[in-house]
Amino acid sequence: MSNKKGSSLALLPLVIFVALFIGTGLFAGDFNAMPITVAAIIASVAGFFLYLKEPFKDKLSAYLKGAAQENVVMIVVIFLLSGAFSGVANSMGAVDSTVNLGLTFLPGSLLLSGIFIICCFLSLSMGTSMGTVVAIAPIAVGIAEQTDIGLPLALATVIGGAMFGDNLSFISDTTIVATRTQGVKMIDKFKVNFWIVLPGAILTVVILYFITADVSLDQTENYAYNLVEVLPYLAVLIIALLGVDVMIVLLGGAVFAGVLGLFTGAFDIFTLITAAGEGIAGMQEIAIITILIAGMIGLVSHYGGINYLLETIMSRIKSKKGAELGIASLVSVTDMSTANNTISIIMTGPLAKNITDEYDVDPRKSASILDTFAAGFQGIIPYGGQMLAASGLAAGLSPVEIIPYSIYPALLIISGIIAILIGYPKKYSKA
Repeated sequence: MSNKKGSSLALLPLVIFVALFIGTGLFAGDFNAMPITVAAIIASVAGFFLYLKEPFKDKLSAYLKGAAQENVVMIVVIFLLSGAFSGVANSMGAVDSTVNLGLTFLPGSLLLSGIFIICCFLSLSMGTSMGTVVAIAPIAVGIAEQTDIGLPLALATVIGGAMFGDNLSFISDTTIVATRTQGVKMIDKFKVNFWIVLPGAILTVVILYFITADVSLDQTENYAYNLVEVLPYLAVLIIALLGVDVMIVLLGGAVFAGVLGLFTGAFDIFTLITAAGEGIAGMQEIAIITILIAGMIGLVSHYGGINYLLETIMSRIKSKKGAELGIASLVSVTDMSTANNTISIIMTGPLAKNITDEYDVDPRKSASILDTFAAGFQGIIPYGGQMLAASGLAAGLSPVEIIPYSIYPALLIISGIIAILIGYPKKYSKA
């Protein structure tokens, strides 16, 4: 975060970006009318024309530092590895077989509920929403193609389940940062956080069931599958549940799918290389978008835009309940500004700790609020990594089209607000 005094003008690039990307889509009736890359570049260029007295090299340095953050580069690598895995798995028949296996044994009304629950467990075990999205999204796409379930709804379900585990997992970076900044044990934060979000998760399963209650599968259709071709996704699931790093999971999955494909004769070595290359190429645009947005946000932060948001919210806190709402607002606007839930908690965690101490807020509650609202908004913003990854795996789909179906992230935010309003938990031990 920049040490500069907060400035509302510094938020102009972010406002321009959102206005171009979403506003153009609403005006034209097509959210692909304004490519997100073009919107990000225009907004970034506009940012360089702010504060003309400041040297250009300082602005460029801030932009490049934002684009080259370790977390950003990691997301880009995950995108490319997921493309390789998806390309190879699809080429050897893993996606089709996995989808058909689900269509064979599950009624249509339980398909999305099942995907949501699987994503919840996978993300809880992996500790990463990104890994869950890139692993399960291709299956959701396949199910949407084989049924009358809408593609945006299917992908929104995957993102929702992914955010469940990102919020609660003991090995999630957001959980680690939230508990460390608030000085509480992970198990204590989990106990409070779990009961806050559980109603939203249960309600999501119920809503998904009723939405898809009329989905029927063609009983005369022979949904052919080969259990050998299902093994790549099964292997990815098992390895992820063991807590292996997501990049190793995706790389290992791609290699395993490639070996199986060669063994079954699905392709030869040259076709394998081509499939991996095409998968990576399909994710390059999303990787570029991530870098451009990160650079733009780096410039906004350098100018003091993030500081302005934090200072504005801090000045309005007057009571204990207001303090909890203030913490929720701090992390929410920061996440919407940075498009990264981990970074938003890192930036607002120390401020939240000060508020917690001053207004006698339960530190378990403050840690839960930080993680809950960061996860909720991260699952809704169309320029977040999860949305970009999901839409990137479904060619031609804009992230904005997924937002109306983001059931769990919306319920996650609502659950957090209700927990604040009813004062849950009622008592705590300062020890």
